[in-house]
Amino acid sequence: MSLGRPFRALWASSASSNLADGVAFISMPLLAASITDDPRLVAGLATTYALVRLLVALPIGVWVDRVDRRTLLIGANLIRGLVVIALAVSLQLELGTLPLLYAVFAVIGTLESAADNASVSLLPSIVPTEQLDRANGRISAAQLIADEFAGPPLGGLVFAVAAAAPMYLIGGLWAAAGLLALALPIRRFGVGSGNEPALREPALLKAMQGARWLVKNRTVGGLALIGALASVGYMLPFSILVLFAGQRLNLDAVGYGLILAISALGGLIGSFTTARVRGWIGYRCTIVASLLTGAAALLALSLTTNAGVAAVLLAVYILHAVVWGICATSLRQRLVPDALRGRVNAASRVLSLVGLALGSALGGILALVSLSLPIAVGGLVFIGCAMLAAVVIHPQREHDGAVPDRVTTASRPRHDRVTTASRVCTRISSADA
Repeated sequence: MSLGRPFRALWASSASSNLADGVAFISMPLLAASITDDPRLVAGLATTYALVRLLVALPIGVWVDRVDRRTLLIGANLIRGLVVIALAVSLQLELGTLPLLYAVFAVIGTLESAADNASVSLLPSIVPTEQLDRANGRISAAQLIADEFAGPPLGGLVFAVAAAAPMYLIGGLWAAAGLLALALPIRRFGVGSGNEPALREPALLKAMQGARWLVKNRTVGGLALIGALASVGYMLPFSILVLFAGQRLNLDAVGYGLILAISALGGLIGSFTTARVRGWIGYRCTIVASLLTGAAALLALSLTTNAGVAAVLLAVYILHAVVWGICATSLRQRLVPDALRGRVNAASRVLSLVGLALGSALGGILALVSLSLPIAVGGLVFIGCAMLAAVVIHPQREHDGAVPDRVTTASRPRHDRVTTASRVCTRISSADA
């Protein structure tokens, strides 16, 4: 069953954007290293990027709910494309400096937050509710292929030609993502629809409305808390994984890259199987099982010294992460009112970013005791996440706070327009019963 032309446009835009991300993952640090050999300044780029995304998350969420999300997605991609192309020109003119690179990173971080939130908030309005798992799975697969397989080696190859070359490529790919998004349907605010932009309300007040809704909703708020804890669990092992690979698995740089590439295969499996598994056993069982799978993979990884076994365990771990991510995103898209999606997504994102920072710091501290300890503790964190998921995703309460999505139902085929939020929630509850 086709997901429709609008989804194909969003998927193509996402794929182009993620390929740019994959190229940037390798080429941006290489560019920084070509400007300075101070490791603090090179690492500071990643810190700047993370801090900017954290600071702008809530304001971006307000704008995602205030303006046309299609326009925001197009503009964010086009502008960051032009910014990076301008950086490429400055490099060719030998005007590239480290402060300029930091400024570009800050702009990219801001616009990426806008594009990501707009894309996630758009999806429920262009595909039927029952197809959200499948749609998110297809987007996740494209992201994995672009970020993990195609982008990094392409970035390295192009950088070898010239420092400015990958910047032109990245800028072109982000600009292409914006142009591809032009094929998305135009969303018009109707008078009295409840979705009109309230531009006169203070941004802080609007942001707090999303945060308050998140706190009050048992299921979506619980998913946000699980996401924050899962971010801690993720960064505990991955903040020191390169050291673990070198000292415990005896891998060089090539070997480390190889096991990471193998681990991404697990994510691809998860991308194409999540919708079917969720259809069989429901959201709660799928999420709990995936979190327990991630816990088992990390606990086993903390005990092994065999590189082959470690690669398989990492693939299982990434599989769990993709399954959990697809289910959590789809469930949030189902249950959050359209007018609040951007702000609720932003509030959830803030919690996850804080979790990543805490997990990274804690991983480094625990590694002073043993390199296996952060990995084992990460496994224990995921056991706690699974227990929390079993409590908050109750079959009879998944639908707390759900409301009809007028934009979504109006854009669907005639036979699907009778699908109200209550029927959607009934299907979710029945699947989990």
